[in-house]
Amino acid sequence: MSGLFQVPWSEYESDLFDALWRTVSYTAVSFAGAVLLGLAVALLRLSRMWPARAVAAVYTEVFKNVPLLAIIFLTYFGLASAGLRLDVFTAGSLSLIVFYAAYLSEIFRSAISGVHAGQTEAGEALGLGKASIFGHIVLPQAVRQALPGTNTMLVDLLKSTSLLVTVSAAELMSEGRLITSATFRALEVYLVISAIYFALCYPLSQLLLLLERKVRAGIPLSPWRRRRVRAARALLASDASLNADAKAGAA
Repeated sequence: MSGLFQVPWSEYESDLFDALWRTVSYTAVSFAGAVLLGLAVALLRLSRMWPARAVAAVYTEVFKNVPLLAIIFLTYFGLASAGLRLDVFTAGSLSLIVFYAAYLSEIFRSAISGVHAGQTEAGEALGLGKASIFGHIVLPQAVRQALPGTNTMLVDLLKSTSLLVTVSAAELMSEGRLITSATFRALEVYLVISAIYFALCYPLSQLLLLLERKVRAGIPLSPWRRRRVRAARALLASDASLNADAKAGAA
């Protein structure tokens, strides 16, 4: 083991930080795009129009049953051969978006369907429109149910950026391959790259787990909602105090 760590890591420090930034960038952009596309597909799956449901179902089944590596090759090499050339970042992000949107759409569809129909009926009884019912009643409850699966997909997406090494995307695994080619120390290099991935994924998974627990406990996350909760509690406390004083006077 004394001869294991012989790579001059100080020489590659800046390159590793650049690769780390690229990995985080791929993850952030791809996850945001996958969430938006997945929500759109989920709403199409729940639509009353059968053509919309059919298109969404075909999309979901296709991308759930095609390997991510094949999608990366089709996006980067296949589209280029057809005359549509995408840069590495666009092709890599697009591949991750269309792949993970298929899985997220199923998570979102299940979460939205899990909201009791009585919630929608209550909103209609209050005179709310469809958009208000979805945004203020259905979506907040669906988010709570979708959070565990969505969190898992985020961590999995972060790890899947390593597959972009096949198109030299300059992320962590690509940088590891370059360092290995220069030093011929494959075991040491990939141990360090694996440790970096663990240092990214484990804290992220724990933070997401903490977020999930807070949401399930009903703790408001935004400052606006926290102010509303404090105001409501203060109002209830003042009402309880007035009622107690009234009862004491009557006695």
